[in-house]
Amino acid sequence: MRYNEISHFSHPQHMLKFEYTEVLFKCDGCKEVGIGSRYRCAACDYDLHLHCALPSPSFTHPFYTKCSFQFCARPPGTVARYCNACEKDVTGFMYHCKSCGFDLHPCCAKLPVVLDDGDVKLYLYRKVSASCHRCGRKGRSWSYRSSCKKYNLHVACVKEMLVESWHDHQIMANNSNFGRGVNNNFHGGGKLETRIPKGTLQSYQKRSGNKGKMKKCSEMAGLAIQFVVSAVLGDPTTLIAGVVGSLIPK
Repeated sequence: MRYNEISHFSHPQHMLKFEYTEVLFKCDGCKEVGIGSRYRCAACDYDLHLHCALPSPSFTHPFYTKCSFQFCARPPGTVARYCNACEKDVTGFMYHCKSCGFDLHPCCAKLPVVLDDGDVKLYLYRKVSASCHRCGRKGRSWSYRSSCKKYNLHVACVKEMLVESWHDHQIMANNSNFGRGVNNNFHGGGKLETRIPKGTLQSYQKRSGNKGKMKKCSEMAGLAIQFVVSAVLGDPTTLIAGVVGSLIPK
């Protein structure tokens, strides 16, 4: 359920208004990057993913059938914690299983099990033995894999790609305002870098021996990345094609 305006415990001084953005923002709840739907206090420059603004008090996950995850405003204890889905640090809002010690970012916890637009169907797996189209390695974090089993993307790799894009644009924004006395807290802009390393696609071409198949592979892999990026950013219902562009070499 979505509301146009909410009061949130993490920002009690002002109401947060629902809005849609096609630029990157950093969620002040989970401290992760977001795009698309959010709740925002413009006066305080405060943003929350939908999953962070309207969290479930508790939930169970199909990958951890014996666990009961509870929402936490901050990581419990004094030991550094990491998300079991993307293997990245947890520094803000999170879901924690007290009995097992597992942790999940809110957006990772709510990753759809299936992403389907009619042309591309991707399934979420806890472990996949196939190589990732982004890094070329096996294992690591949760992965999305296509129904044809040709395309595999680590959730961790998508997270790394997004963080790199966020920091690059932040540096550009800071440099453009340097010396002008402008206090500009970065909220993104421009297209995200979703390039797949050439070596991965070249190896596919060698196996297939067909440039046409390689081009089709590039197009389908690019579309797959766009869907996974939208899900990881906390807005799986919308394909933000204008921002999450495919920059794969043709």
